[in-house]
Amino acid sequence: MIKRINPYLVLALAIVLPGAGHVAIREAPRGLVFAFFVLFFSVLTYMTTTPDQSFIGRHAGGLFVWALSIPDAYRRARMRYATTNRIAGTSANR
Repeated sequence: MIKRINPYLVLALAIVLPGAGHVAIREAPRGLVFAFFVLFFSVLTYMTTTPDQSFIGRHAGGLFVWALSIPDAYRRARMRYATTNRIAGTSANR
């Protein structure tokens, strides 16, 4: 039986830690890729900005990728949740 995880829990995990939402829905490679690119672009923008920039400005690249990963994890979790509910509903009717 497929374990269903609530999409809102996945959303919370994705907000707290980049890639954690993907790992929770068993898409670990995708989550690790997101986590890698968050770190990579964060370091890249940190190295290319001036020291007088704010923390957000110095890590804008990583924060941008993190912001992209949040709705992606939620959307994938919602689709998986709907699919498992549909499968469970059709098998219960038999």
